[in-house]
Amino acid sequence: MDEAKLKQLRARYTDREAFDADDPVLIAAARQVKSPEGKRALPYSGVATLLDLPQAPSAAGLDIALIGVPMDLGVSNRSGARFGPRAVRNIERIGPYHPTFRGVPKGAVRAADIGDVPFRSRYSLEQSLEDIEHFYGDLKAQGVRPLSVGGDHSITYPILKALGKGAPVGLVHIDAHCDTMGAYDGSKFHHGGPFRLAVLDGVLDPQRTIQIGIRGSSNMFWEFSHASGMTVIYMEDFMRMGVEAVGALARKVVGDEPIYISVDVDGFDPAYAPGTGTPEAGGLEAREGLALLRSLAGLRVLGADVVEVAPQYDPTTNTSLLAAQLLFEEFALMAFGRAEGPAPALK
Repeated sequence: MDEAKLKQLRARYTDREAFDADDPVLIAAARQVKSPEGKRALPYSGVATLLDLPQAPSAAGLDIALIGVPMDLGVSNRSGARFGPRAVRNIERIGPYHPTFRGVPKGAVRAADIGDVPFRSRYSLEQSLEDIEHFYGDLKAQGVRPLSVGGDHSITYPILKALGKGAPVGLVHIDAHCDTMGAYDGSKFHHGGPFRLAVLDGVLDPQRTIQIGIRGSSNMFWEFSHASGMTVIYMEDFMRMGVEAVGALARKVVGDEPIYISVDVDGFDPAYAPGTGTPEAGGLEAREGLALLRSLAGLRVLGADVVEVAPQYDPTTNTSLLAAQLLFEEFALMAFGRAEGPAPALK
């Protein structure tokens, strides 16, 4: 080892503490993380919140509100996603510093966990969807962007109804399934059809929608995606193209207008996300999904969600861990994104 270099390192770092650095970006990040007493919060102590953000009784004064949507009345296979928000809240040590954006998202915006959507009934899917739409309509009226944890994927339909009212939004959708199926067992409301309903209601622009990771036993049900003009990236397409090309295509498809990001954890291989209702083998790897989200930097993200976490099917908690990291990536995109103007070129 270079003895002169070692001497320099000893002189520079021997007496430094964890929050000491020379890089101004790292110094600023450390100051946002540590408490007034100069410590970092214990990850295993206190009341659990989404991404360890502060609690707030309402969305008043916030830029971004984190919300739990514990409702899974729309599932077609294994139920249990109603426990998803609680499971993701219990995951610690996600962030707070984002190395790609070189910043602390919670330091860039006013954000808090405002709790769960209040539901009138634990039995009625139709009433629950109405409750979600009303709740998110209030957020939109306040100018607050929502970041949500489901719940099954049927929750995204009323969210899009609220956010896309008056001007349809674009969509980046990671999933094993297109979720554009028609009525199923006598009900048009279920987790296999939210995006079909959103398009037909005029709140989702299919020409600005890209669906990524599609595979599995339900592929015969996705005609609507193609007929409406959505861009569908099946897993074999993803494997052939690679993350960088798919990310570039996603940016081209959604353009510069506001978009919503929806991530179903079954878009990932069950090796990474076994805790979900409709797992499909052969999905994305965790690092591919994270890289794909990071490739969307600078787009106008109006809101985002992570859905279909059913923790009882995963004793390892890996699914909840992945969901929390995905949520953090979406939070970073929203915190370091922009409200107006053109998207920066992808580097």
